[in-house]
Amino acid sequence: MILSDSKIRAAMAEGRIVIRPFDAECLGTNSYDVHLGPYLSVYRGPALDARRANPVEEFRIPKGGFVLVPGQLYLGVTEEYTETHGFVPFLEGKSSVGRLGIDIHSTAGKGDEGFCNYWTLEMSVKLPVRIYAGMPVGQLIYFEISGTVARSYSAKRSAKYRRVSAHPTPSRMHLNFRRARAKPPSRPARRRR
Repeated sequence: MILSDSKIRAAMAEGRIVIRPFDAECLGTNSYDVHLGPYLSVYRGPALDARRANPVEEFRIPKGGFVLVPGQLYLGVTEEYTETHGFVPFLEGKSSVGRLGIDIHSTAGKGDEGFCNYWTLEMSVKLPVRIYAGMPVGQLIYFEISGTVARSYSAKRSAKYRRVSAHPTPSRMHLNFRRARAKPPSRPARRRR
């Protein structure tokens, strides 16, 4: 079930949802509008490698805006820091942004219960588009969870995006390969005679 505006406010009063900065004008009927933060990053290499940390170049969006071009992946970040306790947050692009041909996430629209951070945006465009820091870029929708959460995202040692940062965070996929190597090999099961 999706939380209504009044349920979002009630959850904020209880500290179960945190949005900083919060602007009541950005609270919709059943969502909260988030804005593009001041930083963008682009990967520097011609090809990305899932097994390695890929270097990025970060820059501040100029006051006059910055033109995104097709064929380039940009990592952006929300202006808002959020926390979600007891709900599952979803980040969706605003329809006005979609109508400009801007996608704000490739695959990572769903957050985890216990996620406490800024949201990194995986941005791409269909046509060249000038964007601006502070522009509305997406909306957070909160879903109720059925059942008890055994381990919150913020409590998982394996959570790769726990370090709070107001800057875009590049992929940390390479850490999955390190974990796989660190596990001891499993012994084959003994056959019963």
